[in-house]
Amino acid sequence: MNPSNPDFRTGYIAIIGRPNVGKSTLTNHIVGAKVSITSRKAQTTRHRIHGIYTDADAQYIFVDTPGFQTQYDSALNRGMNKTVVDALHSTDVVLFVIEGTRFDSRDQKVVDLLPKDIPVILVLNKQDLVKDKDSLLPFMAEMNEIFPFAAIVPISARNGEQVPRLLTTIRSYLPVAEAMFDEDDITDKSERFLAAEMVREKVFRLSGEEVPYSASVMIEKFEQEGDMRRVFATILVDKENQKAIIIGHQGSKLKEIGTAARLDMERLFGGKVYLELWVKVKGGWADSERILKQLGYD
Repeated sequence: MNPSNPDFRTGYIAIIGRPNVGKSTLTNHIVGAKVSITSRKAQTTRHRIHGIYTDADAQYIFVDTPGFQTQYDSALNRGMNKTVVDALHSTDVVLFVIEGTRFDSRDQKVVDLLPKDIPVILVLNKQDLVKDKDSLLPFMAEMNEIFPFAAIVPISARNGEQVPRLLTTIRSYLPVAEAMFDEDDITDKSERFLAAEMVREKVFRLSGEEVPYSASVMIEKFEQEGDMRRVFATILVDKENQKAIIIGHQGSKLKEIGTAARLDMERLFGGKVYLELWVKVKGGWADSERILKQLGYD
C-alpha cells in the first residue's frame, strides 16, 4: 500500500454501450492520448482496449469494449460481443454509456447484459448536444426505473464537461489497492497493435461507407532504431472494388490514409515514423477464425 496515501484505489472499469455513443472518445479524453480509435461509423472499436489514467488518489484502468452489435452476424461480430460480455464480469465498475437523453431497443439489449453484483454507472454522454436541458431530470428518473444504477452522471466526453465528477464517482466504487501500472503508463497495448489501429481508423474515416466493415489491418513488420520506427502494414479487404476505393486514383487515397496514420503515430510514439502500406483482397476474412486469430482478435 502507498504509505503516503493509505486510501489509494485501483481497479478496472468496463465501458460498454451500443456503437457510436462515445466510449472511445471518453477513454481517450481521460487518458489524454489516442489509445482507442474513433469515428462516427459503427464497429470502429473491435478489441478490448485498456486505457490507464493515474492521479494522486487512484489508478483507473479503463476497458473500452466494442459496441454491442446486433445488426450483423459474423465470426468477427460474435467475437466482439463475447468481448463485451466477458468484460462485464471481470471488472470492478461498469460504465454504461448512452447518447444524450436517447434510449432505444439497442440500448435495452445492453441493459439486459448488465451485471447485478457490480456497480453500474449510467453515463449520459453528448450533453452538449441536448437542447432541452429540462428533460434531463425526468429522463434520469425513467432510467432508474429500468435498472438500479449506482449513479447517473451526465457528461460531454468531447469537451470534458463533468468528466472530473465522473472520475470522482468511479473512484468511490474502486477497491483500496496499490497501482498495477507505472504512473506514466497510458495503455497496456503494444506500439505494434496501436499502429495497426491507427491505420484502421484512417480507413474508417477516409474511405466510403461500404469499405470499413470489410477492412482490417495486419502489421507485417515493426522495427525501431532509436526514436525512428519503420512500420509495414497490409490493409485487408473483402473485394477487388474495395481495394480500388482504398488505393484511389493513382494511389491518392492510400497516400492520404498513410499520411494521416503516420502523423498520429508520431504524436503518440514521440518520434519519426516511416509507414508503408499495401492493400490485399482476402474474401470472407471476417468469418475466418484463422485470419481473425492472426489479426489478434480474441
